[in-house]
Amino acid sequence: MSLVGFPHIWSKNSSLAFAQDGEIKVGVLFSLTGTTAIIEESLNKATLMAIEEINANGGINGLKITPVVEDPASDPATFAEKARKLVLSDRCVSVFGSYTSASRKAVLPVFEKQENLFWYPTLYEGRECSKNVIYTGAVPNQQQDDFIPWLVEKFGKRWYLIGSNYIYPKEENNYCKKLLEGLGAEVIAEEYVPLGHSEFSSVINKFRSEKPNVIFSTVVGDSVVALHRQYRAAGLDPATMPMASLTTSENEVAAMGGDAAAGHFTSAPYFMVFDSPENQRFVEAYRSRWGGDKVTHFVSESAYFQIHLFKQAVAKLAASDIGPLAIREAVKGEEYKAPQGLVKVEPENLHCWLRPKIGQCKPDGQFEILTQSADWLEPNPYSAYPNQKCTAEGLKEV
Repeated sequence: MSLVGFPHIWSKNSSLAFAQDGEIKVGVLFSLTGTTAIIEESLNKATLMAIEEINANGGINGLKITPVVEDPASDPATFAEKARKLVLSDRCVSVFGSYTSASRKAVLPVFEKQENLFWYPTLYEGRECSKNVIYTGAVPNQQQDDFIPWLVEKFGKRWYLIGSNYIYPKEENNYCKKLLEGLGAEVIAEEYVPLGHSEFSSVINKFRSEKPNVIFSTVVGDSVVALHRQYRAAGLDPATMPMASLTTSENEVAAMGGDAAAGHFTSAPYFMVFDSPENQRFVEAYRSRWGGDKVTHFVSESAYFQIHLFKQAVAKLAASDIGPLAIREAVKGEEYKAPQGLVKVEPENLHCWLRPKIGQCKPDGQFEILTQSADWLEPNPYSAYPNQKCTAEGLKEV
């Protein structure tokens, strides 16, 4: 008889099953093939490197972390299928994975139904309040609250919003427009292109004719490479009409070439050039493990540090108590000195306090950090919806 149909039996006996034979299994669910593999393979690498580091230092209270790696092939339905396997068949105590919001939404019912724990490292649009996800990437207020006023003051109040046509760009732009309105700025155009779009000549012509002060880009994936290259080929000048992004990291810059990205801006909690002992060790270890030409970026960094948060949470538990929900309670309020600086899991909403920074890309493909927040910034996944708040009891109207 399967135990899956009896949640009370699953809950009562599961903790003893999660720590057996000196190991605990975790799922690693990043795409190694398909359209998003270009970014997700780096998240897989950062995750495995952190696990290797922990195991090399004795594991967690003597327990070895055993990763079970699956390739969901950039397909949301396959993400859900692999998540079920990792939770039900492999008996993983947590799963680390996903890049896109579509893949996160696809696996979410699995973790909520089975009372397991999913760790999500990507910046995202917020507007989610799950008790079964630990969110270690930035939400809109952590990337835009400093960035938008800084850009308005430096460049001006006429903005052009260009994004890929799915939920993340639209929600980020929704928040951006609220901030711009409060600053007396105007959106002269808002446009969305299909995922994978590569022909931007008409968009470039609009940039040239409209002459916005800032181009706010939430274009993602291969499309951002094409947009930047065509912007540069058209002879447009980032000194007077910069593109400002929440998603263009060292990884995308490596794909497009530093010259195509030079002069443009990104807001993120982490840049590869950040000067800290923790980041120096992270970058050196990553390149030593995966190749001297590899770059780190703000999603691979959170994929890395969330493994260490997991370790700290599990280390607080007796082996017989290790289970997804016990780990969730143990990680609340947990702090870790990450490559970006000190981070903390907010107990109320399971998102992380992070340290926003603004960087300008240089021709060598790296960013110069121009400014950073004086302190870490509280996560507010409902910043665009002030009448809603994510709490430990769930989503509440306020």
